[in-house]
Amino acid sequence: MRVLGVDPGLTRCGVGVVEGVAGRPLTMLGVGVVRTPADAELGHRLVAIERGIEEWLDEHRPEYVAVERVFAQHNVRTVMGTAQASAVAMLCASRRGIPVALHTPSEVKAAVTGSGRADKAQVGAMVTRLLRLDAPPKPADAADALALAICHIWRAPAVNRLQQAHAAAAARTPRVPRTAAAPVRKVPR
Repeated sequence: MRVLGVDPGLTRCGVGVVEGVAGRPLTMLGVGVVRTPADAELGHRLVAIERGIEEWLDEHRPEYVAVERVFAQHNVRTVMGTAQASAVAMLCASRRGIPVALHTPSEVKAAVTGSGRADKAQVGAMVTRLLRLDAPPKPADAADALALAICHIWRAPAVNRLQQAHAAAAARTPRVPRTAAAPVRKVPR
């Protein structure tokens, strides 16, 4: 399975490609950051992110794209920029018919480090170890993108099995058509 992980952001959008299957050693195929100038107009920044992600999709041809799920923060401006960059990544993948998975930061941290409360240094250290790298990818956005890809590779088989089991159970359960309720009769005493 080849996964492009995207750690969305307007100034730095981390991207990383990992290939492998759960239970086997993983291979990093590429890592980087799509950057935009903070003083540029928002529309131009989003176009730059789109072009950068399109280049990664063209070069690496992933089977899946894993994007960090946007979560509420105190800084509305930051969360809006993250959400906009996230939407661009999902649009680029969906336009090509590539399935998109969203993972929360705590899901990614738990998958990679064993703790949903791990800090960036711990995530970077585990990404380095899991992918057998010489040093943690810099900046942290790049390491986070690789962690997203790793998380998806490890979680996707279990999620797929759950979805298949749910679909199979739904197919086996006969659907009872809805009818009007039968009138209640009073029994004389």
